[in-house]
This record gives sequence, structure tokens and C-alpha cells, in this order.
Amino acid sequence: MSVLLKGGQVLDFEKGQFVQKDILLNGNKILAVATNLQTGSEIIDCSGKWIIPGLIDMHVHIKMGFAPLFTAAGVTTVRNMAGSLYELHNMIEAPSDAPTPRIISTDRLIDGSKSLWGETGPFNLSTDDERKVIEEVRRQVKEGASFIKVYNKLMPEMMRAAVEEAKLHHKEVSCDLIHSTQVNAVDAADMGIDWNEHASGFIQAMYPQWSTQAEANVWNEIPWDEPDEDSIIEICRHLIKKGVKLCPTIAFYDQARLLENYWKITHPVIDKAFENQGLIAQWQMFLQHSAGLELLGRQHKIIKKIAYLYHQAGGTVVTGTDTPAGIFTFPGMALHRELELFVESGFTEIEALSAATINAAKALQRIDLGNIIVGNMADLAILENNPLVDIKHTRKISLVVKGGKAFTPKDLLNAVPSDEEVERFLEKLLQHFEEVGLLPKNQQMY
Repeated sequence: MSVLLKGGQVLDFEKGQFVQKDILLNGNKILAVATNLQTGSEIIDCSGKWIIPGLIDMHVHIKMGFAPLFTAAGVTTVRNMAGSLYELHNMIEAPSDAPTPRIISTDRLIDGSKSLWGETGPFNLSTDDERKVIEEVRRQVKEGASFIKVYNKLMPEMMRAAVEEAKLHHKEVSCDLIHSTQVNAVDAADMGIDWNEHASGFIQAMYPQWSTQAEANVWNEIPWDEPDEDSIIEICRHLIKKGVKLCPTIAFYDQARLLENYWKITHPVIDKAFENQGLIAQWQMFLQHSAGLELLGRQHKIIKKIAYLYHQAGGTVVTGTDTPAGIFTFPGMALHRELELFVESGFTEIEALSAATINAAKALQRIDLGNIIVGNMADLAILENNPLVDIKHTRKISLVVKGGKAFTPKDLLNAVPSDEEVERFLEKLLQHFEEVGLLPKNQQMY
């Protein structure tokens, strides 16, 4: 069935503005983008609406129980940054027009033996054994992981071994160095790591005496409110020369900064998120560790400056949120906050939108996403107002088109599974992990 979106203002990245055009969809693809199109078995009047590509959240930890919230917020693709491919299989293989976002995912993260996540389980490998690291990369490649993720406590030689093995299989590697004491952003880039998550390891490179475990006097020596731009630019240039792509997750740091005054707005997606007792309990638990969150939040100005200067220096910067690992990072809606923080950091509205659409798609090597052109996937968000006037207008969504099928946000909120459905799924998942020996007795899945 073909669908004609008639008379809308369509975002044109080449022109850097909206242009009134019609969009003809056929199946899950864009068939035509032109003026005065007349064919289409279904016609949707988009007069007075603003049409952007479906948004891409480049750093999430998605779960079945809240997956449709992303789509309801206009986020039609996510990059899952650690978890279980087995757990996500049904969503990854879902039809193109499913009410859940497209998922591009790694499998479990690879960390050192002193992992923040405990001993090896379904979502992490914790080891100081190089042989096990190499075997894990091979296993993940066989399972279909799109990329490999290495984590804070992995020793340098283990991290290098993971990168070298991944490259043999033509897989990119992403790193999270927030709590690392042995590897900084420059070290990781020199190893050949392709992605830097959270703009992590920059501060360690700027101030070698610092780590998140440093004493208070070390923390107090760093000018958190007046970032050293010269040092940041030097590191940016080095990483850009190495081809590193940056996902700063500014919202992750900003929510930690705000603590009990965390960002939220009145919005149906956020209202629905508050019905998920597991999510709320997790975030409330995080709030009990306010001292650690305060230290994380203290970094927010430096992270914003890194993101902007990296972009200004010609590097690839994409939007991500760490939903729901960050405190009150509401699925889908946290990306709208990220866009707002990008603009606060110095990005123009079109630059922020590009980081969440066309540039994210290019970074993923998915040229079929992130742009409203013929042949691309029919993933769109139809807005009530112009986001180039005010980036906050991305939140006001009239319709979401996923794989050529139009949904109202309410349709997608209604697709959130019931507690009973989630419970049945988790029981089967738990059984599977126990059968394959991936669930230690003292480790919980959620």
C-alpha cells in the first residue's frame, strides 16, 4: 500500500531548511519526494506540519518493557550499547513497521575483573584473561553483534586485544572510559577504538592525576566551570585524526547535575514512563547515591564544551542519552533534552538535528536512514511546529511514521506491553540464561 504525505514542510539537509513537498511512501521505503504528487492509496494531509527524519538515539540500553516509548517520542532507531542479543532478538528481527524502534546492537560489554557490574553474566564479561577477551569478540561476531564495546576496568593490553580481534572481523569498537584509571581518550584512539561514549577519557587525558576515584583535593583543583579549551582542542584534533566518533550523552551528565530537580516536562511519553515501576524504582535507587551523582554532574560543562569543540574541529558528534542507565533518562524524551543541550552547547538547530539524524546514520554506515530522500527507509516524525525556530518543537509530534506505517503517539503508547507480558518474557529469559550458565546466583538481571 502506498501512502502520500501531502503538503508538509520537509527538512532538506542540503538547503539547511524546510521546503514544502509531498512524500510518497511505498511499503517501508520513500518512493518520491516532490511537489504536487497525486498518487497514493492513503493520503495524509500534512499542511501546516513539519516533517523530519525519524530520530536516532545512539546510546541506549533498550528493554522490551519500554521500547515503544522511544518510537512514541519520534525515535525510530536506537544503538544499543550493551545487553543481550538473545534478549533483543524478537525486536531486532521485528517487521520494519513494528511499533518498536530499529535496533543496532552489541552484545554484552567486555570489562576487567573488577567490573562495576560484578562477575561475568548475561550482560557483561569480566576478565583479565586475554584469551577470554578474544574468544568473547569471536562469539559476539558469530552471534551477529554490530560492534564491540569495551569498558572502564579492562586493562590496556586486554582492550588492545579486543580491538585487534574486532578489526579482523571488520567490527568497530566503542569505549566507555568514565571510571578508567589506565586508559584515557588518547590511549583508546591510538589503539584504534572507533567510538568514544560519554566524551569519556578526555578529562583523564587533560588531568592525568584525576579519575572518578581521586581524592577531593584533586577534584577541587580542576576548573570544572571554566573548561580549558586549548587542552580540549588538542585532544579533539588527535581523536579526529584517528577517525574517532563522539557520542557525548550530555543529558546523562546534566540529569546527574540536577539530582532531585531532574529535567522533566509534561508530556504523554513521560507520563507513561512513570507507569513503569521498574524504571522509577531504578532511578529512585540512583538518587540514594547522590554524592556519586554530584561528582558525575560536576563534569557537565566540560562535556558540553568537548561536544561543541569536537564538532567545530570537524569531528563526528552524534546524540545519545544512556537511557535508562542515567538518572531519569526517559526513553525517547531524553533525546529531545539532548537536542536542547546540544543547542545550549553552541550547535545550531540544524546541526543538532543533523547529529540525531543524517550524521548519526552516516556514522552507523546506514545511508538508508536519517534523511528524507528517495530509497531511504520511511521513518519520519511529523511535528506541529518548526524545530529550526526552537529545538523544543521536536517534542510536539503529530504522527510518527515507522517503516511506512503511520502511528499517532497514542497508538504507540498503547503498544507498551503489560506487566504480565513483561513478566512472562523475563521468566523465559531467566530460564534461558540459567540453562546456558550465564546467570551467576548473586547477580540480578535488572
